[in-house]
Amino acid sequence: MSRLWIRNPLAILATGAGGGVVVEGGRIVALVGPGETPAHDAAFDASAHVVLPGLINTHHHFYQTLTRCHPDAINKPLFPWLRALYPVWARLTPEALRLATRLALTELMLSGVTCSSDHHYVYPPGLDDALDIQAEEARRLGIRMTLNRGAMNLSEKDGGLPPDSVAQDHDAIMADCERVIAKHHDAAEGAMIRVALAPCSPFSVTRDLMRDTAALAARCGCGLHTHLAETHDEDAFCRDRFGMRPLDYLEDCGWMTPRAWLAHGVHFDDAEIARLAVAGVGVCHCPTSNMVLASGACRTLALERAGVKLGLGVDGSASNDSSNLMEGVRHALMLARLTYGAQVSHLDALRWATAGSAACLGRDDIGAIAPGKQADLALFTLEDLRFSGAGDPLAALVLCGAHRADRVMVAGRWTVENGAPVGVDIARLRAEHGAMARKFL
Repeated sequence: MSRLWIRNPLAILATGAGGGVVVEGGRIVALVGPGETPAHDAAFDASAHVVLPGLINTHHHFYQTLTRCHPDAINKPLFPWLRALYPVWARLTPEALRLATRLALTELMLSGVTCSSDHHYVYPPGLDDALDIQAEEARRLGIRMTLNRGAMNLSEKDGGLPPDSVAQDHDAIMADCERVIAKHHDAAEGAMIRVALAPCSPFSVTRDLMRDTAALAARCGCGLHTHLAETHDEDAFCRDRFGMRPLDYLEDCGWMTPRAWLAHGVHFDDAEIARLAVAGVGVCHCPTSNMVLASGACRTLALERAGVKLGLGVDGSASNDSSNLMEGVRHALMLARLTYGAQVSHLDALRWATAGSAACLGRDDIGAIAPGKQADLALFTLEDLRFSGAGDPLAALVLCGAHRADRVMVAGRWTVENGAPVGVDIARLRAEHGAMARKFL
């Protein structure tokens, strides 16, 4: 195992590493101070690069890359947006999901992402192997992934939001949850693939499914994920159907556990935020999607000050409409400044996308540049015109709008070199994905 010195970066998001880092065997083994020369077998000159821990995306819907800016859904809030797209998503096929997953993961990686969670909850007939497809694509690209076995079993006929065409049977869902955990979940340090159980939302699943997935996750030691407190419509649905607010419903279902992280979390009050902190539940902030769907502004600083684990996600590519987490970091900063003032810094937003996201996914082996951590790194250059004149390289990434990494490393292996994903024909992927997307118009 050779020792690679990533040498003398322009800037690095780590203390005491002005001279770079040493990587060996897929891990960071040493931080290098300015002027030091560590033992090494090879070196990469990072003097033109700003080095970050690999970004971690804690919420996405890869299949939605096929329905970006769909004419039936643009300029709508969440519930009408979903009603417009559910029938379109019901036509999803294995081939379509494979291309959507490949494109989303490639796009994420090009934005500096080294680990992504995907919440897949649409299972039309013939798509039983959806998470197997996603695992194959992640392994092929060399990116870490948390597979979310999502589900919807509360359809319109039972008082839910989705149509019958995208709902599944409770027992079939639970059986596949067990299958996916047995086949793909790796709880070991440095794992490339993990599994979480992810019933979609209070308005699309039954209470029994929420409770049963919580019990299975506890037994198998895997994560729990769902959408919660995203919109006022969701709050009204929970009050009308369950007689309680969304967080009370979550607690009633046995989900107040450190294994759980919630997408959006826009509409929590002070008392609910305190309860989340005590329970160890994480929140994934999705700033771009929340703005596109006009859902509201997540109370990021209030959550973090209370001790809630706070991460970032791009959310679905039909409500973003991209898979670029570096762009999401900038949006998170700007939205937080509108809410809290200029004291929110670029370092806060970068923390949410790295260490905060790692905590949401229950991982302590990624999300920071430190000895013993996995060698997951994102390297950006400041050569574009937008960066000219920038005095602080780390701030420039966020404030000047970096959106594409020059180099990305996962587990000590370069997966992006010179701004291009290793082993991916971008032109072919764009053409094949675009042709598939036209079938959903």
